[in-house]
Amino acid sequence: PPTRGRVVWCRDNKDGTYSAGVDLAPEDGAGKSAPAAASRGEENDFYEIMQLSPNADLETIHRVYRILAQRYHPDNRASGDQPAFLRLSEAYAVLSDPALRAAYDARHREMRQVRRKILAGMEAAGGAAAENQKRKAVLELLYAKTVHDFEHPTLTIHEIEDLLGCPREHLQAALWFLKGKGYVQRSDNGRYALTVEGFEQAELAGAPPPEAAPRGRLLAGPGNPTAT
Repeated sequence: PPTRGRVVWCRDNKDGTYSAGVDLAPEDGAGKSAPAAASRGEENDFYEIMQLSPNADLETIHRVYRILAQRYHPDNRASGDQPAFLRLSEAYAVLSDPALRAAYDARHREMRQVRRKILAGMEAAGGAAAENQKRKAVLELLYAKTVHDFEHPTLTIHEIEDLLGCPREHLQAALWFLKGKGYVQRSDNGRYALTVEGFEQAELAGAPPPEAAPRGRLLAGPGNPTAT
């Protein structure tokens, strides 16, 4: 039988086809279903898309959405941006729903835990030693992301700096080196991913095997008391 639902995001695949996420209406009023992106592992940081703190209250989420929706709506000839509007709508559908937001926040916090204890001794190290440590940390982070979320193995520069607890301006040389060596690639939408060579290099550099990582952690690493 037909099922009611609403499209919360749509993507042009550039090959004549489209992908869409549909929020299906619950049966017999029981529970709400998460948008497709929320159930398959987020490709985007919803808080970043909505320019919000993870501590934002519901009233702020509604207010910011109204402002950004007016800005990005395709009917706005001055600043309309359909892809941005669809991403915004997807983010709002999750963050404005308490149950969906709680589930999303749990995954969001788990990912942020990777930042802890990954750059041990980095402050004490200087010069070439510090750069080497940063390159190794980026490889380990992307390696862990690839192993644990193979269908969506990419991270934005914002996510990388946030997870490692290292400002992006301090990561530019490391990313430049890794891209130059062919270990990391950057897509047109600004997301970073390992290449096959980078995956192999991460293992050669000592990235922890997935079976060694404690439950609930993406990777294990030495302590970094300055990470938050």
